[in-house]
Amino acid sequence: MALIETKTITCSSSYGDDDYSSVFDEGGSGILDHHHPPLVSTYNDRYVGQLNKLPRKMTSVAEAMTAFMRIVSSVKESLKKVLMRGEFDEYQDVKSMHCTARLSEMLSDYCAILHTTADIKYGEHFLIEEIKGLEEAKGIGLPNFLPRPAFLAVLNKKVNEISSLPIEFVEKLWRYMEQVLINVMIFHLENYPMLQSSMRRAAHNLIVKMKDASVNRVMELVEMERLTDYTCDPQYIEIWNKLIAHENSFMELVIDHSKPVKIKIEWLNEVEVGHLRLYGADVVRQAFDMKMRMIAYWKIVLKRMVDCMALHVLYSIHNLVNRDIETEIVSELMAPHGGGIERMLEESPALAGKREKLNRSIKLLRESKEVVGNVMDQIAAYGD
Repeated sequence: MALIETKTITCSSSYGDDDYSSVFDEGGSGILDHHHPPLVSTYNDRYVGQLNKLPRKMTSVAEAMTAFMRIVSSVKESLKKVLMRGEFDEYQDVKSMHCTARLSEMLSDYCAILHTTADIKYGEHFLIEEIKGLEEAKGIGLPNFLPRPAFLAVLNKKVNEISSLPIEFVEKLWRYMEQVLINVMIFHLENYPMLQSSMRRAAHNLIVKMKDASVNRVMELVEMERLTDYTCDPQYIEIWNKLIAHENSFMELVIDHSKPVKIKIEWLNEVEVGHLRLYGADVVRQAFDMKMRMIAYWKIVLKRMVDCMALHVLYSIHNLVNRDIETEIVSELMAPHGGGIERMLEESPALAGKREKLNRSIKLLRESKEVVGNVMDQIAAYGD
């Protein structure tokens, strides 16, 4: 029997992190031993799967438009998930993208710093600001009337002390929102790098517009609080009634110099009264009434500033996701500098290189499969 020439055939292929070499001995020894990688067909299926996952190479504007609208739809859906529904399955390990939780934290921090900054300080200057305001608001008229201009003057000063906080909050909010928007866009544009710069501009332009609108809105809210004293909240009267109930005992300490110079009042803790004995009883009584009204009303103001901010944030996010983002993306892409949908017809060098490399690997694997088949046929014939 004639011997078949023994030789070694090596089939090599590489892609990404996968490098392998399959060696077959036509003499029958060492065929697919434990040093060799999975079967050729397994790698072939793998590379075909990777090739199929790549975006189709588009050849017409209609195809590009369809792909573009699909991207926009995916971006909107992802934004709804992270910003409105609190779903973050696409960003499990990225805490900054767990947006509903982060927004809640930001609002809680805003509420805390608002109350901390607005805390009323009591001590040896208790009621002095109110007394000065009442003296400046004097006019020719009946006594014992609490002049509204005096109340508004004190209110105006208190609002001014916290007026920068809402603006700082919305600026921080929209900086965060811009990063979220860009992250979502880049995630869905991984295979379309030619569109990423346009999308980034669209995100930045939209955030600038919405931040400016938010700043204007909160400035209006602050101005309204500065100019107007109104609430329909029954809590105002309830708190004021509890506070004003201390008026008689408070005035006794002011009038009777033999009594202690400190008194404990609900929500105020201990306050000094000794310095108030230098002023007339009527003006001190009016100042006490005005202070109690301000304490009760200020709680309403702070609550309103937090509630209005929360409503504004949710309303702005709703508009961004459902209306503004799509309009801004289309406007940016269709602008003269945007390049239009036609840019999607130009496959990026990285994507083209990846596609070519996969095709080469698949071709080589198929050729290797044929070689292996021939070798196995020869082995089978030799065995016979």
